[in-house]
Amino acid sequence: MNRSFILGHALAGVLLLAAPSLAHAAKRSHSTVQKGGDPVILTHQPGSGLDAEARKLNTDDLAAAARHHETPLILIGSAPLSPDGKNIALFVQVQSASLCGSAGCSTDVYLKRGSNWTKILDSVSGPISLLPTKHGGMRDIMVDSSDRWIWKNGTYVDTLTATDLPGFKTSIKRHQAEMRKKGQTVPH
Repeated sequence: MNRSFILGHALAGVLLLAAPSLAHAAKRSHSTVQKGGDPVILTHQPGSGLDAEARKLNTDDLAAAARHHETPLILIGSAPLSPDGKNIALFVQVQSASLCGSAGCSTDVYLKRGSNWTKILDSVSGPISLLPTKHGGMRDIMVDSSDRWIWKNGTYVDTLTATDLPGFKTSIKRHQAEMRKKGQTVPH
């Protein structure tokens, strides 16, 4: 018998045996996505109106990348945050070696208010999904499958709370005061 004929039939048999478990895995994967919300898909859209807006909103990041002789990749997406579809968000991720760290590249979220864009979520890393749950009339946002952000007082706030270490804030304030004395710039 022909060797390729035997290999072909053996491969077909393996695929038939594996098909039920592959179908089950596909169902699991699909239900996980549904359970986690609607994923926000970011794509490269050079020359589009949203790309132009994203570039304006991220001029500082683009300038920083240029100082490192990099041409960053700008990924964008949009999705309605309110159930009536009136509040459309712009999701922007600027990718370059100097801007992305060990957690990956961060994404900023903007909301159009009148003729201006306002940043409503700053520098989150990981896949983003819009959840069916709402706070303040806006959909909750899930980042990296475990970090839920809710709408409160005109912006998104994190629901994860960090433990305040004793003396930590005092230590930071003391360090910032010392930096100011030396004439160094201190972030707010």
